Amino acid sequence: MNKKLIVAGAVLLGFATAASAQEGTVNGAAGGAVTGAIVGGPVGAAVGGVAGAVVGTVLAPPPREVVTYVEQQPIPEEEVVVREKIVVGKPLPETVRVVPIPEDPKYAYAVVNKQRVIVDPSNRTVVRVIN
Repeated sequence: MNKKLIVAGAVLLGFATAASAQEGTVNGAAGGAVTGAIVGGPVGAAVGGVAGAVVGTVLAPPPREVVTYVEQQPIPEEEVVVREKIVVGKPLPETVRVVPIPEDPKYAYAVVNKQRVIVDPSNRTVVRVIN
């Protein structure tokens, strides 16, 4: 009974996330399904695929226009340095000021440790580091 409930929940969640299908979603779903299958068999594959799709959607790479915009912005005079390593998928510390991108409000950017980073402003998660 529990397995049926888990599979049904995974299927429903899969339909909910299908509307935002992107390249990152597909990659996340595939990776999650493989990991889930190894750990939990068929049920694990279903749950892992859905969880991976959600993570893949969140970390989908920003469009080229956003990257170009961030690359063209001047480096702030006041340098921002943090001890934590800046990693895709991890949020920036609350002390770092992020600047919204006017042309695409789904993204913001900051310059941290001499690196330009593009973030999701809703949760401050790094989606791309520009070297």
